[in-house]
Amino acid sequence: MNPGFSSLAARCVVLCAALLGTACASLSDRQHDRAAGIALAARSTVVECTQADACALPSPLYDLAAQARAESTAVSPRHYAVMLDKGSDALLARLNLIRSARERIDLQTYIFDKDDSARLVLDELLAAARRGVKVRVLIDQLSAIADLEILAALSGSHENFAIRIYNPSFGKAKLNYLDYAGSVLCCFRRFNQRMHTKLLLVDDRIGISGGRNYQDDYFDWDAEYNFRDRDVLVAGPEAAAMATNFDAFWNARRSVPAERLNDVGRTLLEGGVPAMPVPRYLRPERVQAAKDEASDPDVMRARFVDAAYRVSHVRYIADLPQKHRRERRDDDAPAAPELEALIRSARTEVLLQTPYLVMSKQAQTMFREMRERQPPPQVVVSTNSLAATDNPIVYSMSFKYKRRYLREFGFRIHEYKPFPEDAPVDYAALMQDGPPVTSPGDAGASRSRSGGIRGPSGSIGPSSGGSSDAGETTRRLQRTESRPSFFSSGAAAEPLPLKRAGVRMGLHAKSMVIDGEIAVIGTHNFDPRSENYNTEAAVVINDTAFAQALAGSIRRDMSPENAWTIAPRAKPVVFSGLDYSLGKVSEALPIFDIWPWRYATSYEFQPGPDCPLPVTPKDPAFHRCYVSVGDFPEVNVGPKWLYTRVLTAFGAGLVPIL
Repeated sequence: MNPGFSSLAARCVVLCAALLGTACASLSDRQHDRAAGIALAARSTVVECTQADACALPSPLYDLAAQARAESTAVSPRHYAVMLDKGSDALLARLNLIRSARERIDLQTYIFDKDDSARLVLDELLAAARRGVKVRVLIDQLSAIADLEILAALSGSHENFAIRIYNPSFGKAKLNYLDYAGSVLCCFRRFNQRMHTKLLLVDDRIGISGGRNYQDDYFDWDAEYNFRDRDVLVAGPEAAAMATNFDAFWNARRSVPAERLNDVGRTLLEGGVPAMPVPRYLRPERVQAAKDEASDPDVMRARFVDAAYRVSHVRYIADLPQKHRRERRDDDAPAAPELEALIRSARTEVLLQTPYLVMSKQAQTMFREMRERQPPPQVVVSTNSLAATDNPIVYSMSFKYKRRYLREFGFRIHEYKPFPEDAPVDYAALMQDGPPVTSPGDAGASRSRSGGIRGPSGSIGPSSGGSSDAGETTRRLQRTESRPSFFSSGAAAEPLPLKRAGVRMGLHAKSMVIDGEIAVIGTHNFDPRSENYNTEAAVVINDTAFAQALAGSIRRDMSPENAWTIAPRAKPVVFSGLDYSLGKVSEALPIFDIWPWRYATSYEFQPGPDCPLPVTPKDPAFHRCYVSVGDFPEVNVGPKWLYTRVLTAFGAGLVPIL
């Protein structure tokens, strides 16, 4: 039998099975109406507060919005901006703003879990609804709350609370693997069109946007792996643009009320609106501490208000849901072109931080053209190492094209370490036995102390939220943002094992500084997926003081304590030209990249009398001050060396779907 025919037949069988199963699970229009009616009838109409301000918590952080408005005019707007670098602070700011809301809370996100931090936020939103605040929650279907009982309970919880799911494949909240297969085979483009926009907006006055989702690993609460991420809080007139964009998504055809989904509706039809499950916090003492701090005005003032920047020029650039239409206008998807325009405007330097260094064809053209300027602006990049990334397949593309990035585009690349020594993390809250400690002779890498919480390299740690094995698998699949979950199953869904134990960190921040004057914090990963499939958003602040603060934060992540420097290898004595040429030819192959010797590798800074400060790869002293630590430092290649090499050699063939 023809192998191609067999493969096609197998795909057809999978597709038919998926579509048949989905068709059987679909509700009729009448059943959808009945399920919606059950949810509507069950919603409480009791409002616990009769005050005009909905018994809002007095908050100096919330007051920044009124202060900004009082200082603004139609021609001269004023804003206050707070950079949220620390995960625990980012959670604290959200809790405080939710409690201080008087009229409305709009929350838009890509991932919403049910672990400690997510459940805490969810309970605070429900409490706000009960005291009279209108709450709207919009979650992308691919990583929405994976619990039908919770979704059914939320759909019938209160008249002030509404939850919708964006772009639900087969009209469901929770997909199984046959659904994923069917979605990919029958409607690949639509399945890949995700709402990656993230926003928390309070009273249309003060908003938070950036890289963070609602899951423990975005707030430094995970016992195995946490993201080094960044948000920005903006108080002032530009919040109106955030409100307009949220409304566009909320009213979009693809935003479906949870009670009108097939699986949630069936849950309602079979048992009515269930009670909200009692939270089972993994670390209840940490949850209580966050609750207490969120109500403390002195804490809010010290951590956020005193750190706020008074800025004038703020823009919220966000794609519209119309980006997902086949026929769309240019202004339906402004994020990518406006960010490209900012990069092209650079005169001296682009400081770029992205977790996934994968350049689209448009981006590659742009950087080649910028490289031809005289003099060209310097492009300095902070990104993940293979040891730190949550997505080894995507890293493989960065690895494949390092020669191109360094030699043709002139990038200076720094790859984040899995155990950074100087990260903005509250180790006391994260680890029960303290922060990782450095072991002598390990080239500056960090170790965690023995005992206590141990990391993913063959060790055992508590599962998030006390979930079952299946729930833990789902949670880990949701951790990776950059591709559909159908492609994140199996070993590729997990960070690779390391040589040492500890609570690992990986970059997730998406930020940029242009010429030390313009700051960008958003959701855009600067990759093909962000340009073509996902809806994205970015806050652009044209203010030198804020931009310098953001630049300092990014440079901290690129420091030798926290990152390896990527640079060309020292040239071999013989055959250097042949090695370079064969490597270039191998790189040019569309999928297969089999040449084992790479143009560049990772270097560790070695301070000493002759090297008191780090130097750039072009400095003559570089190879005296830096020592090569190999292509994949800290990764426990061991018996998985073949798997690691396959990822880096062949993963680039997946560019169209990543």
